[in-house]
Amino acid sequence: MATIQPPLYKVIFYNKDEVYEVYARQIYQSDMYGFLELEEFVFGERSQLVVDPSEERLKNEFKGVKRSYIPFTAIVRIDEVEHEGQAKATEVKNAKVMPLRTLPPLPRED
Repeated sequence: MATIQPPLYKVIFYNKDEVYEVYARQIYQSDMYGFLELEEFVFGERSQLVVDPSEERLKNEFKGVKRSYIPFTAIVRIDEVEHEGQAKATEVKNAKVMPLRTLPPLPRED
């Protein structure tokens, strides 16, 4: 008899000048207004011969993190997937579209 796996989500979001793609078992709307909560991060096994430095950096960044709060305005996409892929952080260069939170402040009128 096959065991039922809990759902797995791929979450893509902006973080500073990068786009993060991470996998988590639990996502839900936070009690803190405007935030999404991610729990139970999933990373690839170390048994792979080729190690992606981007995934290793994310694995270290989220090591020991029980729960992460991501602003709704930073979310690009959320997919429910069957298998985890490679977590990665991609630098955004010359972006034509920016998340709402990174817009420069309006000039003050004195």
